[in-house]
Amino acid sequence: MSRPRGGPGSVGDRLDELDLAIFDKDGTLIDFDAMWSGWVVDLADRLESAVGGPVRDRLYAAIGFDPGSGRARPGGPLAAMPMTHLRGLALDVVGGVTRSPADAERAVAQAWKAPDPIALAHPLADLPLLFGRLRARGLRVAVATSDDRGPTEATLAGLGVGSLIDAVVCADDGLPVKPAPAMVLHLCRTLGVDPVRSAMIGDAEADLAMGRAAGVGLRIGVLSGVGTRQDLEPLADAIIPSIADLLDG
Repeated sequence: MSRPRGGPGSVGDRLDELDLAIFDKDGTLIDFDAMWSGWVVDLADRLESAVGGPVRDRLYAAIGFDPGSGRARPGGPLAAMPMTHLRGLALDVVGGVTRSPADAERAVAQAWKAPDPIALAHPLADLPLLFGRLRARGLRVAVATSDDRGPTEATLAGLGVGSLIDAVVCADDGLPVKPAPAMVLHLCRTLGVDPVRSAMIGDAEADLAMGRAAGVGLRIGVLSGVGTRQDLEPLADAIIPSIADLLDG
């Protein structure tokens, strides 16, 4: 039976010993910057139009976006926080330049628009092939994301993997969000898998910290998203360039 990577002690071999692979979404399954960097810039444009003044620099600082690199700052809100949290930060920024809270709410409501969950979802591997191989080897597949359920399900369906995923947990499901362990523990309970028999695969510190807090058996950091090797190494059991490496060998 084929393995995602060959060789004794490889990440693929270690996955073979488990029952469940839990993936983060943005930065792990799909390109983070393609989904979110343009959205941040467009949001800044719309907010400045709505308030009639500059808020861009304060918005970027508040949500953790580096305009020089065009990327989210590792560990910042954009890298791991749900949309409701980001909206609240935008409201705080706008509230500093408007005359009243009501004016700030109107401006944010006018400017707020979620990114297109299908057009901007650029997969970082052949996801149907990867998930199909994992399932053929007896692993179940789940997703734990800081995005909301509506766009998450649209993305997964658009990528052709909705039927290959056993369970999904999202930021608006009413559970404590990353790095709290609740999402992983919920998935494990739902699928009847002991956390120690599961793996957490993600690109951000919050993903791996969530896995550690939940007691998963394997934490895999990927360098395809917001986290650097230096960020992820203290929290990871293994680090790979991207989930595409799970198809090697």
